[in-house]
Amino acid sequence: METKTIQKQQKTQPQTERLSGSEAIIKCLLAEGVKTLYGYPGGAIMPVYDELYKCQDQIHHVLTRHEQGATHAAQGYARISGEVGVAIATSGPGATNLITGIADAQIDSTPMVCITGQVASHLLGSDAFQETDIVGISTPVTKWNHQITKASEIPEVMAKAFYIARSGRPGPVLIDITKDAQFEEFDFSYKKCTGVRSYKAIPETDKNALSAAAELINNAKKPMVVWGQGVILGKAEAAFKAFIEKAGIPAAWTILGVSAIPTEHPLNVGMVGMHGNYAPNVLTNECDVLIAIGMRFDDRVTGNLATYAKQAKIIHFEIDPAEVDKNVKTDVAVLGDAKVSLKAILPLIHKKSHNVWKRAFDDLYAIEYEKVIKNDLHPTKEGLTMGEVMKEINIQSKGEAAIVSDVGQHQMIACRYANFNQSKSNITSGGLGTMGFGLPAAIGAKMAAPDREVVCICGDGGYQMTIQELGTIFQQKAAVKIVVLNNEFLGMVRQWQQLFFDKRYASTEMTNPDFVAIAKGYHLNARRVTKRDELAEAVQEMMQSKEAYFLEVCVEKEDNVFPMIPTGASVSDIRLS
Repeated sequence: METKTIQKQQKTQPQTERLSGSEAIIKCLLAEGVKTLYGYPGGAIMPVYDELYKCQDQIHHVLTRHEQGATHAAQGYARISGEVGVAIATSGPGATNLITGIADAQIDSTPMVCITGQVASHLLGSDAFQETDIVGISTPVTKWNHQITKASEIPEVMAKAFYIARSGRPGPVLIDITKDAQFEEFDFSYKKCTGVRSYKAIPETDKNALSAAAELINNAKKPMVVWGQGVILGKAEAAFKAFIEKAGIPAAWTILGVSAIPTEHPLNVGMVGMHGNYAPNVLTNECDVLIAIGMRFDDRVTGNLATYAKQAKIIHFEIDPAEVDKNVKTDVAVLGDAKVSLKAILPLIHKKSHNVWKRAFDDLYAIEYEKVIKNDLHPTKEGLTMGEVMKEINIQSKGEAAIVSDVGQHQMIACRYANFNQSKSNITSGGLGTMGFGLPAAIGAKMAAPDREVVCICGDGGYQMTIQELGTIFQQKAAVKIVVLNNEFLGMVRQWQQLFFDKRYASTEMTNPDFVAIAKGYHLNARRVTKRDELAEAVQEMMQSKEAYFLEVCVEKEDNVFPMIPTGASVSDIRLS
């Protein structure tokens, strides 16, 4: 009997092996399915890098040229793959250089685990060389963080980190590991985390809330959907498409939600927000039921909250209870996973068409086309526009490319005019608006989806913030297509200065280097376009290239992005010029 008991215990207890802390970290990463990570070595993380060196055939480490580039690359990897992105850095400045990317991932709900080295535990608090309190610094911008000072903590903490990063509303997690914990040996075993006490990743969907939401939708005369990235993060694209098609509801998107359904879907009525489309912005204040799905009513979407959709009943499908009633008071909150909630409400929804209401969107689109879109895509003036560059990319990509954009005027143009046929195709910095995001994020996206075309759209300002990542592209042979729309300005700020500061262009005009020469210095194929009759052939050459390609397009210096809702104005006050 005693022998059987011992055998039973041996079967139920996980097998252990004697490992150092740094070896354990690699084992944890492998157990979580990590194949690629981005980082930059240094003294306090060197033991982990030594172990990475030993297992290069199992985990591919990408040496970025700056730690910020590592986080943005990890974000791009996560956004296109749906997996957890991983970034790694040393202590002190290495760790603090991750913060911008971590903050970006937090506000845009991107699953990411960042691992930082730290000085030895006996030196903590002594202001040792390259010691920073990265746990304290990162607390406001992480979903969770933790400092490890004993090797034996590593398996449980790492498992918890990946679970928290990917579960529920995703986000970034930072694990700080002292150098002595990386050297220390212990008996290692690993068990994946499936839950954390006091952390409820996905709230249960209330059947009464579903019934109340369905009743409002079924009785609506002018219903409108605004969807965000929650549809994509929840893998709810098919359920969402079925929902809007059955209910016949016009649906508009936030910039992180775009691509959940194809651009050309008849119920896709365009983008909401500051530089969104005319119809969905104006008609937000005319609909009788507004159904928000996987979005958080950001101020760039709502404009002046005092005048936002006051006539409408508000239904909010949301996974994060903290977002409900935070900005906009809801009439019905449907908490839970978007895919589960949309599937559950579908049988309760009546099949309708709302053709008359949909024509109101079509009529306003016609106005926007004549006053804005036609001039962007088919200009008659001499200078090139950003919109016609996107038009050529659409022609060559046939809507199959993943578009990674930096932040600025070009970002709004890319979101407005890029065509998307598949989900996870628009990768940009939404809530934080991080200039410099585009180039490294495109590297991560391309490495996660090597069979897809990845086109990075940058302005001349943001591009220079992480231009050093051209070295990463060259070393990794990542076939990213890079387009810099060069207007020799910090264009978005200049537009505001023109419209609201009497054209006082304070510190926004750029004296730029020879971008083509720099690209060629990194051994990239490169070309500059200054005339309209060169554009189509240049874009075709870029898209047909099997290697990385840099294309600079010199566009009108003082072109503006319209429509535009001025800061603090109502969505109804959207300007077409």
